[in-house]
Amino acid sequence: MDARAIIAKLRRREVPDAAELAWFAQGLADGSVSDAQAGAFAMAVCMGGLGPEGRAALTVAKRDSGDVLRWDLPGPVIDKHSTGGVGDCVSLVLAPALAECGAYVPMISGRGLGHTGGTLDKMEAIPGVTTQVGQERLAQIVRDTGAAIVGATAQIAPADKRLYAIRDVTATVESLDLITASILSKKLAASPDALVLDVKLGSGAFMKTHEAARSLAVALTETANAAGCRTSAVISDMNQPLARALGNALEVDEVMQAMTSGAETPLSRLSAELGGVVLSDAGIADNAQQGADRLSAIIADGRAAERFGRMLAAVGGPVQFVENWARFLPEAHVIQEVTAPDAGYVRAIDGEALGLAVVALGGGRQVESDVVDPSVGLSSVVRLGGRVERGAPLAVIHAAREDAARHAEQAVRAAIRLSPDPVAVPKLIHEVIRA
Repeated sequence: MDARAIIAKLRRREVPDAAELAWFAQGLADGSVSDAQAGAFAMAVCMGGLGPEGRAALTVAKRDSGDVLRWDLPGPVIDKHSTGGVGDCVSLVLAPALAECGAYVPMISGRGLGHTGGTLDKMEAIPGVTTQVGQERLAQIVRDTGAAIVGATAQIAPADKRLYAIRDVTATVESLDLITASILSKKLAASPDALVLDVKLGSGAFMKTHEAARSLAVALTETANAAGCRTSAVISDMNQPLARALGNALEVDEVMQAMTSGAETPLSRLSAELGGVVLSDAGIADNAQQGADRLSAIIADGRAAERFGRMLAAVGGPVQFVENWARFLPEAHVIQEVTAPDAGYVRAIDGEALGLAVVALGGGRQVESDVVDPSVGLSSVVRLGGRVERGAPLAVIHAAREDAARHAEQAVRAAIRLSPDPVAVPKLIHEVIRA
């Protein structure tokens, strides 16, 4: 085969067949396809599309360009993926809770991207934790503890890793086909029996409208099911941070509170709802509601926290973390409130702006080589619809320096808007798209 012929086919608005896409993906992985050809391929797909069959074929081709994990476990392997938001630390709650139900959860996760936080960065805010483990060690951890949250090895979907980097510099990131194949090629390489997708919608998400979020959710579920993995999607709200904190250590604190306080929060509720869907798809629960109710109890009574502690210890974390997590989490040098200039109801929160404020504090990366400061971020962020009195806190800034805190204060004030009248609060879950 020839890369030029495949690119020319796409340019004519013709979809390459599965064999051609498999050849091209292997060429991305082994270097026989050049950067120029990869960029032209991405642009041609971005302009003309692949359609459902081509999208599924590209996903499978990129999945099969590297290692595909195989399991020999006494229960189903299940997983979850989020399209990204702010204050979204569901994975740290959901993975151990699912394991407590008898599932096995090898959650291969990523780092922060743009204004959104990364699950691996949150895990690494805990002293001693390593998220890079080999496949044999991953298999042992999953067998012993039921769950593991780790990074992908270089052998997982190498074609996607290469194409993703090229898309980033060729303005071809925003293609439904390429986004779908990128997300699923890595997730399906872990060979889950069932997968649930949390597709975010709103100011703190990449998808700002319901139409865009639904299009992505449908593309993801159709493609994953076509590739042989039972998959459903939940469209959830990201018009405000899911948890009341943004920043790696601060979000871990929120996770621990959700798993030890016994109180229901948006974080614990969404975790249970997502888990209920995937437990039902995997045959562990009779239906999604039964699964969600079971997970709510596991999160509330501390069983998820205990399983989380076992999972942490297996990847180098402190053995006594669950008993006294505040002792282990790093704290920022500067902590100060941002107060409301007037009384009112919280009308709008620009989640993307808050996420970028955390990145500017050092809680994320502006370039790939940046070192993340796990201690910085925002906590006690107000909720939509809440009443705020003049001088009451809108959020609390955690910064490394006074000047960084001042800049963050300006960003927070601009991102949170008040109204003199009560406002409607968006529902947490907009739609569920079942397999």
